[in-house]
Amino acid sequence: MTPRVPLSVLDLAPVCEGSDVGTALRNSLDLARHVEALGYTRFWLAEHHGMPGIASAATAVLIGQVAAATSRIRVGAGGIMLPNHSPLQVAEQFGTLAALFPGRIDLGLGRAPGTDQATARALRRYYDAADSFPQDVQELLRYFEPARPGQVVRAVPGEGQDVPVWILGSSLFGAQLAATLGLPFAFASHFAPDAMDQALMLYHRDFRPSARLRQPYAILAVNVIAAATDAEARRLFTTAQQAFVNLRRGRPGLVPPPIDDIEAYWSPEEKAGVERALACSVVGSPETVAEGLESFVARHRPDELMVVANIHDHGARLESYRIAAGAWNRGG
Repeated sequence: MTPRVPLSVLDLAPVCEGSDVGTALRNSLDLARHVEALGYTRFWLAEHHGMPGIASAATAVLIGQVAAATSRIRVGAGGIMLPNHSPLQVAEQFGTLAALFPGRIDLGLGRAPGTDQATARALRRYYDAADSFPQDVQELLRYFEPARPGQVVRAVPGEGQDVPVWILGSSLFGAQLAATLGLPFAFASHFAPDAMDQALMLYHRDFRPSARLRQPYAILAVNVIAAATDAEARRLFTTAQQAFVNLRRGRPGLVPPPIDDIEAYWSPEEKAGVERALACSVVGSPETVAEGLESFVARHRPDELMVVANIHDHGARLESYRIAAGAWNRGG
């Protein structure tokens, strides 16, 4: 039997059709309390900008609210898109969070803008900073170290704070950087799985132990849509499928409700593209989810799973995370 790896949650504070941003943010707080009670390890939020269906743009602010609404679960960024920010500002923000919630804050760093080109330009910094991502990561790491004599620029709060820093990625670049710096690595296999196996291989092969991490540690993200029956789960999954089609059509919008016939919604070419993007998905009843997660972990050997559930109805989303946790734990 495959050993149980921890389950965690990636949330985008989804804004659903028929709802609004305030409801989306309150639902994220509710979900965090729910998965904490279920025993999930982490609750991560991701930085996106200009996306009508995603309310987690002010990621550090929302992390603080989630951490205040919970008591045990680790809360963090999956991630902060570092080229949008100065390393000093990020160190101050997450140093503040770590001071308020000791031992519970994670900082995942990504290189992508998390938005379209026009919005990236409006963020002011991305196009000047993307190429210096490795140097910016190292600068940020230094701000978390104890201040040195004569140090002029200091992160206050931030210096001396224990903030685990993760490298996020959907390509080989992030895997190589995480290995070189001796940092934990999280791969975005829930929407970009093509390079997953090669990235994991490179990360483990080239990992250099550091003061922050002695052995490699990798998270893989997987879409898990769980319901009482396979048919019900497949219908709930049409929300994520539609959202990807809409994005590729250049019409990102609010999170759509499920539909009965996804085949009538997409073209054969769109279907092939979405199925490739969402290949790392487990959709079905408790039994199907248990078997699917077991197979995924046995094949790819992650140290942790980051569960993503893009479901329109909040109650169904809560139930999906409950079923997933129960199915996984019963299999141990």
